[in-house]
Amino acid sequence: MEGGGVTRSSHKRVALVTGANRGIGLEVCRQLASSGATVVLTARDEKRGAAAVDALRKLGLSDVVFCQLDVGEPSSAARLADFVRDRFGRLDILVNNAGVSGVRMDIGDPAALHQVRTSMGAMERLEWFNQRTTEPFEEAEECLRTNYHGTKNVTEALLPLLLSSSNARVVNVSSTFGLLRVFSGEELKHELNDIDNLSKERLDELSGQFLEDFKNGRLDHHGWPVGGFSAYKVSKALINAYTRILAKKHTSMRVNCLDPGYVKTDINFHTGDLTVEEGARGPVMLALIPKDGPTGAYFNGTVEASFL
Repeated sequence: MEGGGVTRSSHKRVALVTGANRGIGLEVCRQLASSGATVVLTARDEKRGAAAVDALRKLGLSDVVFCQLDVGEPSSAARLADFVRDRFGRLDILVNNAGVSGVRMDIGDPAALHQVRTSMGAMERLEWFNQRTTEPFEEAEECLRTNYHGTKNVTEALLPLLLSSSNARVVNVSSTFGLLRVFSGEELKHELNDIDNLSKERLDELSGQFLEDFKNGRLDHHGWPVGGFSAYKVSKALINAYTRILAKKHTSMRVNCLDPGYVKTDINFHTGDLTVEEGARGPVMLALIPKDGPTGAYFNGTVEASFL
């Protein structure tokens, strides 16, 4: 389940990153470990997670350990919390990075990717992907289970350990696809923006309502996002709202979310504009934000922006 020899430390920050065996998550681990933090690298696949830890140790970053985590399984989150509690006694930084796209993609001839990467602008690339994606219900269901429920379950399981820290940070990796402007219904926009009256229980209900409407072909009728990546958009909008609810309730922590940018990763076949080093800057900045820094905020990269 875990590897390495890092033990309890009273002075080093303890950070945990989900979905961290590659891409942005792995680079966030590298940058946090380079800053002096002890890092718990988590991934669903044990072999890949252990290999990622080995790769970081070969860079001289010895204070990194692995713990297996499937964010879609509540029992896995509970085991992770036990691991962190037994090993460190607290958690100072949580970066929720794990996520899925919610679509199936058929890119056709792989050689076409070279043209996409080299001759298309960002909007053209997105349109190219949209034309090659389908959204089966099973993918939408997994997307909500992973991106929203998984992030929330992991955070809630680790919350007592975060509250044991004198300087806790929670960073939820989100997307501009989760901004309220992608919703077609004003009522839904208003409800998701009304943080004073919104609850975690209501977010769960909205997740269920979306999947029901998705299954019945009624997304447009009830004001959900349409036009591609609907489940992904809803999952990120729910995470944005959850971020604000958590920040409002636990004022001792700094809880923020962000879009890291269009980063070259496996999820987009490395057609992004940014390197993983550039994409990790925002999550790392928020993980290390000063005690008097913003909370309950959304960032576009490293710049605070609107949820709308």
